[in-house]
Amino acid sequence: MSLSVLFIGGSGQISLPAVEQSVAAGHKVTILNRGKTHVALPDGVTTRVGEVGGRAGYAALGDSHFDVVCQFRVYTREQMEEDIATFAGRVGQYIFISSASAYQKPARHYLITERTPLENPYWQYSRNKAECEKILREQSGLPWTIVRPSHTVRTGVPVQVGDRSVVVGRILEGRPVIVAGDGTSLWTLTRSADFARPFIRLLGNAAALGEAFHITSDRSFTWDQITTAVAGGLGRPVDIAHVPTDTLTRYNSAWEGPLLGDKSWSVIFDNSKVKSVAGDFACSEDLDEILAEPIAHTRATPSGATPEAAGEDALMDRIIAEQSALGR
Repeated sequence: MSLSVLFIGGSGQISLPAVEQSVAAGHKVTILNRGKTHVALPDGVTTRVGEVGGRAGYAALGDSHFDVVCQFRVYTREQMEEDIATFAGRVGQYIFISSASAYQKPARHYLITERTPLENPYWQYSRNKAECEKILREQSGLPWTIVRPSHTVRTGVPVQVGDRSVVVGRILEGRPVIVAGDGTSLWTLTRSADFARPFIRLLGNAAALGEAFHITSDRSFTWDQITTAVAGGLGRPVDIAHVPTDTLTRYNSAWEGPLLGDKSWSVIFDNSKVKSVAGDFACSEDLDEILAEPIAHTRATPSGATPEAAGEDALMDRIIAEQSALGR
C-alpha cells in the first residue's frame, strides 16, 4: 500500500533512514525541515523548508491531505497543541516521536515495557515529551501513534558524560575520560537503520493507532564497554575515570538531566509489543558493528570544540584530578 507521508524533520539522526526506507517501501514522501542540513535524500522526495508551527505556511500543511505525518520535532505543549489544530480531521495517522528517557527514573523493574510509568523528575526535556504524549492521548480528532526511541546512533558516537566533541578529543589526545559510577550500568544502543525497519511498518497500520511503542535493540552494554569500543574504533586506548553520578552533578548541574534523567541508569527494553504489531525484527548486537557508522562519520568530519565545550574540558580535568587525589 502506497501512502502519502510527511516527515517533519526528515534529515536528522533518526529520521533520515526512516525516510530512505519509506521511499523504498513505495511511499510518496515529503519532508519539512529547517534547511540547515545538507544530506543526500532519495530520488522523488519532496522537500519543504520551514519551522514547526507559528506561520501560515505550517498551518497549510493540514490542507495537503497526507495519509501519515511523522513528527520528529515537537518538544513542547504549545507545539503539540498547534499540531493537533493543524492536522486533526485531515490526517489518517499522526506519529509522534517521543523519548524513552520519559520512562520512570529510577525504574521499579529492571525490564522496561510500555507499561512502565512516564515519571522523570530529573530532566525537563523528558517531562515535556511526556506532557506532549498526554495532550495527544486526551484529544479525539487526530488518530495517533507514539514511538519512543532510546539512544539511536548514526553520525554521533555515544558518550555518557559531557559534550561529544570534548570526549572524542580527549580520547584522541590520550587523556582520561569520565564514566559515571563504576561503569557497569547497562545501556542500549540502536542503529538508526535498525530502528527504521519496524518504524516503517507502523505507517498506515491500523493496529498501531492509539498505541505507544518503544523501538530498540534487545541487547545492552556497559558504559565501560561502550567507551572502550569507541576509543578502539578511533584507534586509541582509553583511560577511564570513574566518578559517582551525584558528584558529577554537583560539579555541573547541567549534567543532571542527561545523567540522572537518563544515562546513569541501567536500561533493558522489552520490544515484544512493537514486534506484535510491526512483525519480528532484529537489531545488530555487535558493538563494533553498531559503532561502525558513527566512528566513520567522526573520523571524516572532525569538529572543534565550542567555547562552552572548552570550559567543560577544563572542568573534566579538574574533576579527574580531584577524584584521583581521593584514589582512583
